[in-house]
Amino acid sequence: MLQKIKLPLKPYWELLSSYLKPQKKAVLWLAFLLLVSIGLQLANPQIVKYFIDTASEPVESGTAVFQQGLNNLLGAAALFMSVAIVRQAITMAAVYVGENVAWTATNALRADLALHCLRLDMAFHKQHKPGELIERVDGDVNKLANFFSQLFIQLTSNVLLLVGVIVLLWLVDWRVGVSVTAVSLLGVLALNYLRTLTVPRWEALRQTEATLFGFLEEWLTGAETIRTTAAEPYIMQKMLRLGRERWLRMRHAIKVNVFVWNMPLGVFTLAYIAAHIFGTTLFQDGALTIGGIYLIFYYIDVIKEPLWRINRQVEDLQRAAASIRRIMALQAEQPTMHDGPGVNVPAGPLAITFDHLSFFYADDPDTMILQDVNFRLAPGTVLGLLGRTGSGKSTLTKLLFRFYDPTDGAILLGNGRNQFDLRDAKQAELRRHIGLVTQEVQLFHASVRDNLTLFNSRISDGRILEVLDDLGLMPWLDSLPNGLDSPLQGDASLSAGEAQLLAFVRVFLDDPGLVIMDEASSRLDPVTEQKIEQAIDKLLANRTGIIVAHRLATVQRADEILILGNGRIVEYGRRAQLAADPNSQFAQLLVTGLEEAIT
Repeated sequence: MLQKIKLPLKPYWELLSSYLKPQKKAVLWLAFLLLVSIGLQLANPQIVKYFIDTASEPVESGTAVFQQGLNNLLGAAALFMSVAIVRQAITMAAVYVGENVAWTATNALRADLALHCLRLDMAFHKQHKPGELIERVDGDVNKLANFFSQLFIQLTSNVLLLVGVIVLLWLVDWRVGVSVTAVSLLGVLALNYLRTLTVPRWEALRQTEATLFGFLEEWLTGAETIRTTAAEPYIMQKMLRLGRERWLRMRHAIKVNVFVWNMPLGVFTLAYIAAHIFGTTLFQDGALTIGGIYLIFYYIDVIKEPLWRINRQVEDLQRAAASIRRIMALQAEQPTMHDGPGVNVPAGPLAITFDHLSFFYADDPDTMILQDVNFRLAPGTVLGLLGRTGSGKSTLTKLLFRFYDPTDGAILLGNGRNQFDLRDAKQAELRRHIGLVTQEVQLFHASVRDNLTLFNSRISDGRILEVLDDLGLMPWLDSLPNGLDSPLQGDASLSAGEAQLLAFVRVFLDDPGLVIMDEASSRLDPVTEQKIEQAIDKLLANRTGIIVAHRLATVQRADEILILGNGRIVEYGRRAQLAADPNSQFAQLLVTGLEEAIT
């Protein structure tokens, strides 16, 4: 069946087994509970048949045979109730175990998908909105919760129950068995055909929902900009179009599902017709007792429940199949940048060489972002990087951190024999030696300790307190109710200046040899600005630094100046020499005002 819906059986099974295998004991226990429940459900009608046939036998009252028959009836009734109670208890236990299995499996899958997304290149994240990825990682996985716990195992158990009932009906009479088997096969074939039509429709619906959530995340993030630019009408129109598309795709999928929902009614009708015809004939011929006729109708009712369940579970399977396809497609996305063979990145200040580097983004190859950038930065040198918006400053820093690889040329770190291409290093090792401070500091809903160490438990509290004291942040820490254990409520917990200082702490704790800093251009209060200036001085001491500068005070701190324009180096040299040359562009920037000229 899975092959007919164009979902390869092997990946489907691998996904199921890889997340259920660690819970093998729980899965076996769940399977055992379901099998026992099926056995009891098949056994109970036999008790009722015995009860009816025994009660129907003509026996004279008051005799020993009558008393024995009465005792047998009471025993059968007690056994029937006991089996029903035990079966209900087993069903409750199966639900409990199944839900535990489902949540454990889906949480593991959700964590693996989130980690996989984090390892993908920045080019991937540039093409996919965060809201879309949230829907892929969380929404699609939620659709699989029922698949892991009930869908696969209970669908199998319901099929086994259906097979068991058919076998028992064959034992009652082969004509009854043939008719019910034919009706059941007709229903299964019809469901299988309908499934081939519904899976692509549910998959298209899931993709539309992911797009909708992606735009919702974008709109909510930019709510302030939307309001100030009076863009609400456009947003609402876009929302209306996406909502209508989602509704149309939902209707498109449900149209076929209507047939799936109504199919059991037809199957039951045909089964009851066959039971009436053969039951009456066999009873008149003396081949069946009243208990036997009851057994036929009872088993058809027993079939009704698993068929309705199979009906619902097939619908869930269709949605699960669409989600599995999307999950498999996400897992198939692989980083285009791979670790190199590995090199020994030296400690201390790093030398940097841009060797005739050019770069364009893969989704826009006609627009060259950087062209033939060629310069060398000695160890311990601080470079002030200037240029207008769109000149390539941010792209240059991203290349250094290896968020992207150059289109042409190379970036080399180190000196002499220790010099190596960035692409030869392991990415994790490389980034341990490069610190990045951006204007936007990401804070997490976690403790101060976790926000500073980024959840690295190997950094001791003593080291954290030492850095905080060195940067003059101990009064701030002492003002918190629980010190390092105090929770931060994301970006809303701190001012822009305080968040920037915490970003400096993060870099200090890593102790990199190269620091890349996009200086905050926003105005800060004098006290915070003084603390940041002191932090920058300490951060750049005995380290190579590249600062995307916005203020004159920061430029005065630089040893060298590089000005970018349209992706090319417009001017590069020692700061003092460029400042002393009235014909240099840097000198003109100092005269006209740095902030006004480069923003």
